[in-house]
Amino acid sequence: MRYVKPLSLFKDVLKTDGLERSRLLGLDVGSKYIGLAVSDINNKVASPLSVLLRKKSNIELMADDFQCLISELSLEGFVVGFPFDRQRGTSDSVLVKLFVDELCNTNKLRGIKYTYWDERFTSKNVELLLKPLNLHPVHSKTIVDKFAAVGILQEYLDYVNRKLKE
Repeated sequence: MRYVKPLSLFKDVLKTDGLERSRLLGLDVGSKYIGLAVSDINNKVASPLSVLLRKKSNIELMADDFQCLISELSLEGFVVGFPFDRQRGTSDSVLVKLFVDELCNTNKLRGIKYTYWDERFTSKNVELLLKPLNLHPVHSKTIVDKFAAVGILQEYLDYVNRKLKE
């Protein structure tokens, strides 16, 4: 995996040609779960995909899962939610960085590019929407993670599509 700037990642996606256009995967990295969202083939709309259980012992299995998703969905890169805080680093930002480093160290995702995107308040926004539904906490948590990933990826897609029109 290789880090690229947000706009560079999107320009690389647009370069892909052929019958199947490349898409992007949004990741909401948490301590227990990784929420996943995928872009449509036009890279304009994000949709929820799934949630992966996160354990230190299963990083190799997670890399295998990502390899399968890359081939099944024609993924060009990952948009990883990152809690930017201009004042100081947070424990959540360290958690995300360690996860990405661990994925890189598996050497299973060599051709994949990734970028970071500000994820502050995405989970909180989804939690507020779900609160009136009174869902079981476990069910609620997986929905929050999935839709937080949607929020991260959608904000990214809106930004890059708008930038390219300027």
